Amino acid sequence: MGQIKVEKNVGGISGLCVIEPKVFGDNRGYFVETYNQKDMAAEGLDMVFVQDNQSCSTKGVLRGLHFQKEFPQGKLVRVTRGRVFDVAVDLRADSETYGKWFGEELSEDNFKQFYIPEGFAHGFLVLSDMAEFCYKCTDFYHPGDEGGLAWNDPEIGIVWPELQGEYPGSASGEGYTLTDGTKLNLSEKDQLWLGLKDTFKFS
Repeated sequence: MGQIKVEKNVGGISGLCVIEPKVFGDNRGYFVETYNQKDMAAEGLDMVFVQDNQSCSTKGVLRGLHFQKEFPQGKLVRVTRGRVFDVAVDLRADSETYGKWFGEELSEDNFKQFYIPEGFAHGFLVLSDMAEFCYKCTDFYHPGDEGGLAWNDPEIGIVWPELQGEYPGSASGEGYTLTDGTKLNLSEKDQLWLGLKDTFKFS
């Protein structure tokens, strides 16, 4: 017990948590518990995960901002190789921090994990040559349920580290590079998402 350190409500946004597991290392390598249900419950995090996902992306890839419309997923994310800047945007209509974002660097070196509850958009930018990204989900993937927001929506105003270009610029990522000259790389789908105001209209 007690093998994790949890920072709750990071960025002043209720529910967002940065989790740091205890790492046991010596000259042979290291050991770390990447998930322990009892430790999580002791910290008041009693969510149940039903699906594990993993992706691999090259430098400059930006995935997001994604959310699920009818079947929202809570996500516990971490990086097993490389380095990414991971972002969550509060989309809960009744939240005092609606539209606010928070980002955290996750890497194979810092072992940090980021818990993003249901009701958020999520995305990340790969800062290393490649990155392996793993996440646990509280609901299953439902085809056709995915929504998205423009990664550079000026209303949200995400500050992506190491990214250069005229802000907000083109949603296609054209003209954006990392500081070493690597071009920003987005999927065709992620180039077409609209901003917050055009995606959500609450009466």
